[in-house]
Amino acid sequence: MLSRENILRAIRFESPEFIPMRIWVNPACWHHYDQEALKDLLESHPLLFPDYRRPQGKVIPDYAPNAIAGKPYTDAWGCIWNTTDSGITGSVHTHPLDNWEGFDNYRMPDPETTDGTYPINWDHIRQATEKAKEKGDPTMLGLPHGHCFLRLQDIRGYQNLMFDMVDEEPRFLKLLSMIEEFDCRFIAKCAELQPDIISLPEDLGMQSGPMISPVHFRKFIKPIYRKCMDIARRSGCIVHMHSDGDIRTLVDDLVDAGVDVINLQDLVNGIDWIAGRFAGKKCIELDIDRQSITRFGTPSQIDALIREEVERLSTPQGGLMMIFGMYPGIPLENAKALMDAMERYCQHVRIQ
Repeated sequence: MLSRENILRAIRFESPEFIPMRIWVNPACWHHYDQEALKDLLESHPLLFPDYRRPQGKVIPDYAPNAIAGKPYTDAWGCIWNTTDSGITGSVHTHPLDNWEGFDNYRMPDPETTDGTYPINWDHIRQATEKAKEKGDPTMLGLPHGHCFLRLQDIRGYQNLMFDMVDEEPRFLKLLSMIEEFDCRFIAKCAELQPDIISLPEDLGMQSGPMISPVHFRKFIKPIYRKCMDIARRSGCIVHMHSDGDIRTLVDDLVDAGVDVINLQDLVNGIDWIAGRFAGKKCIELDIDRQSITRFGTPSQIDALIREEVERLSTPQGGLMMIFGMYPGIPLENAKALMDAMERYCQHVRIQ
């Protein structure tokens, strides 16, 4: 079965043959681990990395512009990013509107040439999408991570933004309209290419609770999400939403806005809560723990975690996908245990 068909079956509760599972290896891993050992690890897990072909010689990753150590990067909104470790996405250290002095001359970037964070070429995106469709691969397009709430925070700074919302500062409302126009126009461009999935990734949560009050989320952010998701859904695309952190008090609003697939973290939100809220009802792409068990636990504890999550969240009809972001710090023996478990349990839509 084509991976595309299986993913769509899982999302639509149409009885997939296996649970879609994937691992994303952060580029920084290539200078934090022994490269040959990392190559061995990827090569020995063909279910997770079916297209992996072991490269000869040293791997030199292609780092994102805002993930190059010692090289500040200015995005299309004027936010300046810095990182200390190449491969790890930086954070914004300079906010272009940390005061309102320059607002009269502040302009929205052009979604024909940028996604807001990186320069883009729509002809290249179109060609890549068509090629993926020809191969039978799943296709996903969408906004960059941090496209709305985090974009406002990057432009204004977190504390300024919180006061803007409380005060309903008129210039903030104009800035909010810029974000809305940009995001909607960009999503419309994506929808024209008819991908399977349109993604709106944005971290909203902290270790406990969200970074924004539910009241302010509903008033300022949710309407933009809804408009973007409506554009995607009218085009027949599946809407995918990612957020790190504790988003339990915002999830109902995300679903109401139009989310079809919710990507959320397992332990910070709680497996019991996720099971009660979503299992068998809405497709989950479960973001596997990176903070405790996979980092500091034993291989047997890692195996038990993946087994429990499959037992609690999968159904024969589907509704579960799983993803792990591999970053420097996890011991390679734990990474192996995780990959082994994901390959083992992906074939169990329900463990009896």
